[in-house]
This record gives sequence, structure tokens and C-alpha cells, in this order.
Amino acid sequence: MEPLRADDAADTAAKPMVAEERPRSRRDEIVEAAARYFAEHGYANAGMRDIAEAVGMRGASLYNHFHSKEEILYAIALRMTEDPQQDLLVLDGEGGPVQRLTGLVEAHIRRLARYRVEHLVALRELSALTPEHRRVVTDYRKYYQRRIRDVIEAGARMGVFEARDAHRSAIAVLDLMNGISWWLRDEHDVDQLVSDYVDFTIRGVLHHQADS
Repeated sequence: MEPLRADDAADTAAKPMVAEERPRSRRDEIVEAAARYFAEHGYANAGMRDIAEAVGMRGASLYNHFHSKEEILYAIALRMTEDPQQDLLVLDGEGGPVQRLTGLVEAHIRRLARYRVEHLVALRELSALTPEHRRVVTDYRKYYQRRIRDVIEAGARMGVFEARDAHRSAIAVLDLMNGISWWLRDEHDVDQLVSDYVDFTIRGVLHHQADS
């Protein structure tokens, strides 16, 4: 099977239309440091003092930004569920289902690579959130999944995707991409990852055959 190139998907991959990143704040620094600490030591083993030391600030100052470590974990989870909603703009752009889903896969992989530690913590520690916070995160994930399902259904109707069950296909696509978090390292070539995972999802899971 030849790798699916961007031009195979209609000249092809729709460029991800993401909003500009906002400037980093002190809260961002805390979230990033806490994510690294949770990833290394585990959420259950972390205290607010540990997080403050990881950030390089006094414990009392940390409470000016977050009231509990669960609130910090929630901020990490939102970064990996609420923020990615802006990537869904690519599904409303020009092009057919192949181009639009290709664009989303690219945006998803690049975001995951940029925030790989936060993403891993959000996946691993979901059960530690309060029921209310867990429900918010889960709702964001379900909406993201539904949008992927919808574009898969559109592609199946047009005959460019093979998907007997668009819902299950959407889950498979997301699980395939999100699984990167468990082994991704900084030294990996993100451009190659994007190319590989476009191929895995568009031609592997959804059996799209590019025009020769």
C-alpha cells in the first residue's frame, strides 16, 4: 500500500484552520509543570506543595491560581478537550470528506505532539476528576467524536469511504490517533507522524483509494 500523500487527498489535505494561540500565562506554566509532575509521579502522589515546587513558586501563591490539584487536573483535561474544538473548523471548510478529515487528522496529531504530556495525563487520570468536571470533559470528547462520525458518514454516502458503522469507525480513528500519547517522544518526526497517520486513518481504517 502506497502512503497517502497530501496531494492524493485532493490536492489535498485541507489546511487546519485553527485559531491563533493565546499568549502563555502563569496559569499555563502551572498547568504544564503539573502535567509533567503527574506524568512522572502520578496524580495520586502529588500535593499542591509538590506542584508549587515544580513551578518554582510558593505554595500560597499557587492558591491564587488554583484551589486544588483536581482543579489543575481539570485545566489539563480542558486543554486537551475544549481547546481542540477549534480544530473542528477544518470540517466546515472547503473540500470533500477526504480533504476535510485529512486536515483534522493533521491538526489532531500536531496538537497531540505539542501537548503530549498533558494529553497522556488527561487520558490516564480522567477518573480522578469530580463527576461534574468529568461530565464536561466527556461531553467535549463525545462532540468531537460525533463530528468525525458525521464526516465519515458523508464520505460513505459519496462512496469515498468504506464504513459499515460510522460511529465505530469514528471511535477507531480517535483511538488510533490518541494511542500515540503512550509512546510519543520529543525526538519523533511530527511531519512523518502526520503522513503516517493520515495514511492509517484515511486508507487503513476507512479504505479510501486515492485516484492514480
